[in-house]
Amino acid sequence: MSETEDLRELYQDMILDHGRHPRHFHSIEDADCEAVGHNPLCGDKLILFLKLGEEGKIEEASFQGDGCAISVAAASLMTDMLQGKTATQARQLWAYFKALTMGDAYAQEDKAKLDEDDVDRLQSLAGVRHYPVRVKCATLAWRTLEAALDPDAEKEIGTE
Repeated sequence: MSETEDLRELYQDMILDHGRHPRHFHSIEDADCEAVGHNPLCGDKLILFLKLGEEGKIEEASFQGDGCAISVAAASLMTDMLQGKTATQARQLWAYFKALTMGDAYAQEDKAKLDEDDVDRLQSLAGVRHYPVRVKCATLAWRTLEAALDPDAEKEIGTE
């Protein structure tokens, strides 16, 4: 098996693991930020909860909802990575992930600011760019995060 095939298999295993056993799958009763994301085309729906701590860092991130394996895995990975990040760092991760899933270029100097482990973990969902209909599944949680962090945003978003 080639190195590329080994990586593809590892990434598929990560998606399946997070899809079947999502991390941070619960509500946060005293959440500081909350938003709902819905993809009516495939039925993915989630509620994102954020608890902010000192200096605006995300102390806890969690989600609840239903969706396909890609949607659930993306939300699970995202909430796992958000722990301890600032809103700015979370937005930087979202910008990188959006570029990754859309097949767009991402500036190397901006990528260098990201945690290398987070970049590696996000690679597990990079293959969705080859399936445009699945990009909405993979980015739903991140679009919901964007709404949750913006005090002026609509708190229920759709992906139509």
